[in-house]
Parts: sequence; C-alpha cells; structure tokens
Amino acid sequence: MSDAAQPTAAEVRAAAEAIKTALDRHLAAVERRSGDDDPAVFEAFNQLAAAAEVYDELLYDRYDEVTPFEIPGADETLPPYAGPEEPHAISVLIRRDYTVAEPQRLLAQAERVEAAEDFEDLAGLDEDAAGTVPGALGLLFGEFEPDEIASRHKEFGLEEGDSTLWVTAADEAPEAGEWLEAPFEHFDPQAVVCRFDVSAVFDDEDDEHDDEHDEHDDTDPDADDDLEFVDDEDLDEHDGAQGEARDGEADGAGVRGAGR
Repeated sequence: MSDAAQPTAAEVRAAAEAIKTALDRHLAAVERRSGDDDPAVFEAFNQLAAAAEVYDELLYDRYDEVTPFEIPGADETLPPYAGPEEPHAISVLIRRDYTVAEPQRLLAQAERVEAAEDFEDLAGLDEDAAGTVPGALGLLFGEFEPDEIASRHKEFGLEEGDSTLWVTAADEAPEAGEWLEAPFEHFDPQAVVCRFDVSAVFDDEDDEHDDEHDEHDDTDPDADDDLEFVDDEDLDEHDGAQGEARDGEADGAGVRGAGR
C-alpha cells in the first residue's frame, strides 16, 4: 500500500475509540437482555464485530500490525424473527451470480433473439445490442424469465455461481411502485421467514458424506441416461463449433436452507 493510501494515526485512534464504545454498548445490552434471542444484544454484537474489523484493518494498513480478535463470519442461523405473527404479504429476494464462460455463445443467442420476428426492442438498448456482452445480456434477460435462464444457463454461455433466496414477511403489501427506486434499501433481516443458499463451497462437505456410503450405494449410475436435451444446432453456424448436448447430469452446487 502506498503512503498516500495509508490511514492516518488519527484514523486508527478513532477506530480504537469506536471499539471501546461498541464494547460498552454490548455489555449494556447483555446486562439488560430480555431473553436468549434479545434483538438488542444481536445488534450490539454486530456493531462490536464491525468496529473490531475496521480497527484491525486500519491497524494493519498503518502499522503492519494485527490484533488477537477473530471476527466471526456469517452465521448459518437467522437472527431472531421479529416480523408479524400472521403475515399478510411476503417479499422474495433472490440473487444469482453467473460467469460469462462462453461470450460467443452468449452473443449468438442474443442475435437470434434480436432477429426474431416477434421481438420488440427493449428500452435503453442500442440497435446493435447483440454485438456486445452487456447488450446481449440485456436482450436475453429481457426476453427470458430469470428461472428459465437459470435452468438453461449453459445454452447462454453462462456458468452458475452462488445464489440465495430469502423470503421476508410483512403485515401488508407495499403500494405499487413504492420501493422500485431502491428495491433492496429497506431490507429487515429480522423479517426473514426462511432462506436457501446454493454454493459450490458446500460440495466438499457433501462429497465427504457421500463417500462414506459409496460402497453400499445400489443406485444405477446410468439412471439419468433417459433424460433428453436438445442440441443447439443453430449455434454451429455462428461460431463453427459443434453444439454440445447437455449431459443430463445437473451441475448441482450444494444447497443449504434455514427457516423458522
């Protein structure tokens, strides 16, 4: 890190004072706790962890020194539920990450959409949008539902990354257009009813468990051979490569869920 980017001694000192304040708040919350799932204690805990992490980073950047603090990572459990007992509305928050693994395949699919007779130009896209990766993404996500893209991601030259789905509860549905300008700004973790995470990091744990049962597994390894997938023959004309049939075996990243 260059000297210009280093935090000042005053910034490090301020971060240390912030830890002291967070410690006092945490102790006060613990002393006043109303039960095992007191939300005030949970909030004070998070504030203390955040303050410690900031101090640790500034201390290292300024003095090349570390602290003995171990900042906890994300917990698999949800914070205490504080939403309505009988919710009349829910919101579903979804995030899916992809890698553009095959740009030419993505562009070819976008060109087909753009050339379709019943395709109407999407607002904000140039006439030759299919010629660029951002434009191609805009065309495809405008034409296909996100769930369809998730199930056909290989056809669009995409590779799946992590994903998560959160269901939150509310007393009543928001007014139409109320949150569109900032859809994720007013999210309350304590209103989460359940969540489901998908990540390749879970695969290793699942594989270790599966290996213990391989010797006794009578499952037919060719059971999925009956599944049929359609080759994208038209793609051959675009990039000269033979269309690849999907192999009938899901890319199954590990899934974890948490609920009430």
